[in-house]
Amino acid sequence: MKSQQYLKHIENQWLALEIGNSRLHWALFVGESLKSTCDTEYLPESVIQQLGNSQTNWGVGSGKKGIFSTFLPLPPASYPLPLFIASVVPKQTALWESYPDVRVMTLDQIPLKNIYPTLGIDRALALWGAGMTWGFPMLVIDGGTALTFTAADAEQTLVGGAILPGVGLQFVSLGQKTGQLPQVKMEEITSLPPRFALNTAEAMQSGVIYTLLAGIKDFIEAWLCLFPDGKIAIKGGDRILLLNYLQTLYPEMASSLIVEPNLIFWGMQKIVMATK
Repeated sequence: MKSQQYLKHIENQWLALEIGNSRLHWALFVGESLKSTCDTEYLPESVIQQLGNSQTNWGVGSGKKGIFSTFLPLPPASYPLPLFIASVVPKQTALWESYPDVRVMTLDQIPLKNIYPTLGIDRALALWGAGMTWGFPMLVIDGGTALTFTAADAEQTLVGGAILPGVGLQFVSLGQKTGQLPQVKMEEITSLPPRFALNTAEAMQSGVIYTLLAGIKDFIEAWLCLFPDGKIAIKGGDRILLLNYLQTLYPEMASSLIVEPNLIFWGMQKIVMATK
């Protein structure tokens, strides 16, 4: 009986992989429940092939260290776990085609209405995950490599959105594409810079950060004019940085935001469970 229960538990496990512009983002689900997440660098093809081996230990079990160490809090499966992929990097997606039980998610699987063909799967999934969890109308702000805004109305119809360079990308562009400007590192920014700076590095920080925050504020205000009962969720690697700045400048607005880093995984979960 115990063995049968264990096998049933293992069969409910599945992995979600978001292939982002700079890293891989992983989630382990047991049925509908999100059990753990982790981020890794891109993996070599040899490691990907190893993960498809039925003898590979993904996590920690039987006293042996697995590929992701403590990523899986449960005993390792004796066969490759089902893997669902959402990717914005086609070259990386191709490396996973050899994995035995892999399904790559596409836009036509997402029930949002009025989707256009070039909409990023990450934006669509995050919007679907947020809307299905907290309700529509929903605006999702993603503070990642790119800063994006993606919204849908109460009928789950895509309203549209916007894309611009994120915080780090703007600093990299200024440092690499100009002859005299220094490279500003994100870890050097610990608080809001002076708006009118008296040195070059802080002037760059001021220009990037204050205009980004003003842009976010403007999009939120425009969204609430269109949909006064609309909800707003924020995700992405820079979400905490942006949220802290928004709390300093616009505390009431910041307090209304839903902060959830796993929106894409929740979007994947809704679709996977709907197909079972």
